[in-house]
Amino acid sequence: MRHQQDAQAAARRVRCAIYTRKSTDEGLDSDFNSLDAQRESGEAYVTSQKHEGWVALSPRYDDGGFSGATLDRPALQQLLADAEAGRIDCVVVYKLDRLSRSLLDFVKLIEIFDRHQVSFVSVTQRFDTSTSMGRLMLNILLSFAQFEREIIGERIRDKVAATKRKGKYTGGPPVLGYDVDRERKRLVVNPEEAALVCSIFARFIQTGSTTRLAQELNAQGHTTKSWTTKKGVTRAGTPWHKGLLYRVLNSPLYLGEVTHKGNRYPGEHDAIITQEVWDQAHAILERNRRARGEQTRAQTPALLKGVLRCAHCGCAMTPNFTRRRGKVYRYYLCVRAERGERGSCPVRCLSAGEIERTVIDQLRTVLRAPEVLAQTYREARAQAGEAAAPGEAFSERDVVDALCSLDPIWEHLFPDEQARIVQLLVKQVDVHSDHAEVQIRAEGLASLVAELRDEQEVAV
Repeated sequence: MRHQQDAQAAARRVRCAIYTRKSTDEGLDSDFNSLDAQRESGEAYVTSQKHEGWVALSPRYDDGGFSGATLDRPALQQLLADAEAGRIDCVVVYKLDRLSRSLLDFVKLIEIFDRHQVSFVSVTQRFDTSTSMGRLMLNILLSFAQFEREIIGERIRDKVAATKRKGKYTGGPPVLGYDVDRERKRLVVNPEEAALVCSIFARFIQTGSTTRLAQELNAQGHTTKSWTTKKGVTRAGTPWHKGLLYRVLNSPLYLGEVTHKGNRYPGEHDAIITQEVWDQAHAILERNRRARGEQTRAQTPALLKGVLRCAHCGCAMTPNFTRRRGKVYRYYLCVRAERGERGSCPVRCLSAGEIERTVIDQLRTVLRAPEVLAQTYREARAQAGEAAAPGEAFSERDVVDALCSLDPIWEHLFPDEQARIVQLLVKQVDVHSDHAEVQIRAEGLASLVAELRDEQEVAV
């Protein structure tokens, strides 16, 4: 039986690395020092677990004269290297603070051990990650470590905010026009680059075009800022494009200001451009922005513009759009809900594509069904109180034949032609929370039938 237990222990051999540390080198030259005492305690614990297959490795991992506040310790780094190489199954220390005095560093080390299937044991504190209780303690420590990380993050953010409110430089890559005085930690004007910044603003005010300005700068051989990192690595400048120019034109740094979360504060650095130049450039930027918006809205199809109404609020629904990550999303918005007058509006906002497909599907249902089409035509004329207009004497059969010819070619029509037909046929669309009611325009139906009949006659 004893032989069988020894064989099982050998099969599950656990290679234990005993790590020791002492903050000062005082007394390390004695025959039996603190490191020896820690190792002896660790070896005794490993021996007590011999029945589990534990065995102490002969290499010593001793850091004498190294603080626990840093991970830059030679023996610890060797221990981590051996763990990553798969030469260690368990790390044994006398107390937790021998491994690290920093909770965050301790968690980092445990994460490394866990990644390489290495357990961790503290002899005097009975902390063993190979047991369920040890893992519970580890999770508690991880929670506190996460809390500490968040607290540190908040302190850093608060410090950055306070520093920026004082107008100080808080780091990051330098921008065109300025160099970084690393000793005084502030921005200083680079005269040659500042002249280029002034030229960019002046030329933009003249041309009003970032595309043209980028082409001119590249043709003249200008690039963005070249700079050198603290480690001596050179970051070469790059050719200009619209995005980089917008970054320059919108940077309050050139007014001698710093920004933080939308707020602007007077900076310690000198301004490169005047407020007058800034205002002129931004008036052009705003004008260009409005022009692009109007152009986009003009190019964006809105089949139901002017005919879509919110049945709940009794008001129009206007087309609008938003752009996210280069993609345009269209929608119709209830006017009163947009103004906040009807916060409980159940309709409020509709996907343009969905409501337009719903209306078009209803129209095409009419186009596909002759009897529905004829009935719709009669009702529409009756609602309008009209007889057949002079020059438009055609029967219901004419209506059916003409409009049935439209359905097969609908998908091949240009968007503006589809919009024209919808505007011609649809008088009003009342949108409820769960359905939409389409009212056909009688005079538009008659006009479209006449138009289609004329085209058919020409084709013949």
